[in-house]
Amino acid sequence: MSILTALLSLFSCQAQNNNNKGYESLSVEAYEQAIADTMVVRLDVRTAEEFAEGHIEKALNIDVLKSDFEQKATSTLPKDKTIAVNCRSGKRSKNAAKILVKNGFKVIELDPGYNGWIAAGKKVVK
Repeated sequence: MSILTALLSLFSCQAQNNNNKGYESLSVEAYEQAIADTMVVRLDVRTAEEFAEGHIEKALNIDVLKSDFEQKATSTLPKDKTIAVNCRSGKRSKNAAKILVKNGFKVIELDPGYNGWIAAGKKVVK
């Protein structure tokens, strides 16, 4: 019984932590459903080279590793729309999501990244 209680506590703490970060991390399937909404802005935060090799259709590209990411993002992206962020593996998109949330954006991000999107056989463009 105590193992079950410990597991439940662990999961409730994780859920609580996820809610406190200010953005939502989504599975490939949930992300695909979310970006089907034409009001959602798709943002790929990988390098220009990575983006050119293939990306999710209709995505904008602003490299989160560049020093001007925050300035470019805040001057380019609409604050009245949800921003759907992705990177290669999910690490950079989480960093970008934190920056965007700090600037007042509503953000979702692709938890497994572009690699997860590809692995799931989802459509990309080059």
